Amino acid sequence: MESLMSYTIGSLAKVAEVPIETIRYYQRRGLVPEPAKPLGGIRRYDENHVRRLRFIKRAQVLGFNLDEIADLLALEDGRLCHEAEQLGANKLTIVRERIAQLQRVELALTALVDQCHCNTGQVHCPLIAALERSA
Repeated sequence: MESLMSYTIGSLAKVAEVPIETIRYYQRRGLVPEPAKPLGGIRRYDENHVRRLRFIKRAQVLGFNLDEIADLLALEDGRLCHEAEQLGANKLTIVRERIAQLQRVELALTALVDQCHCNTGQVHCPLIAALERSA
């Protein structure tokens, strides 16, 4: 049986390793439910809130933005796994495109840095010249 831990927003932030303001922002965005505030009391959060915050953090590590995470959270119960799969496949396509773009950037920078290394002592730097041409 799962323990019924209860957290203040400060202790929730510590356990989930996110700033308090991030939790409040996620609440405003509808990503994390805000518990009811008892009359004259302090809102209490539970393990579901911890799980939700960790889900969001893991999704961000995988490159999902908050709008995409909201879509994933809407599918969280697993009934529409094919939709979650499609969101993941779309993100994978974007990541692969970024990797290809970064590989092209790496090749271009490598060539420019190599030109700089070969042209030591010259007044005109090939890297600076290439950037000026691109501007």
